[in-house]
Amino acid sequence: MSDARTPGYHDADLVLRFYEMRREEVMRKSRDTISFRFWPKTFADIATVADLGHPDNAAWRQVGSYWEMVFGFGRRGIVEPEFLVENSGEGILLWMKLRAFVGELRKTNPAALQNLEWAATQTATGRQKVASFEARYGDKFVKP
Repeated sequence: MSDARTPGYHDADLVLRFYEMRREEVMRKSRDTISFRFWPKTFADIATVADLGHPDNAAWRQVGSYWEMVFGFGRRGIVEPEFLVENSGEGILLWMKLRAFVGELRKTNPAALQNLEWAATQTATGRQKVASFEARYGDKFVKP
């Protein structure tokens, strides 16, 4: 569950560093591809982009591993969780796109999306963002 401590300078510094990483040119292109253009409707859509030969595979790996890393910092208490999730809505959006397929993903990687799931379901801010994104984009998500 969430850490109740008050965020401090260390938390703000790390969140700003995460933001700076998101602005890097290759990461920005990867985010555009996966976070904003990729709306899977079937597991086959995910399997296709997850194939190493697919042109968007590098973007898929970069964006997924980035958000897993970022939310892992919160899950482990390195960054105050609510503050981190408050500033990381894009990662929650990615979870919502993939949550219906998590069972299939975990057949080959049991740890797949564990930090994204944690951020979306085990933090109050994550649950609020899920509700907000559901209201805004609900018809675009495959329901779990």
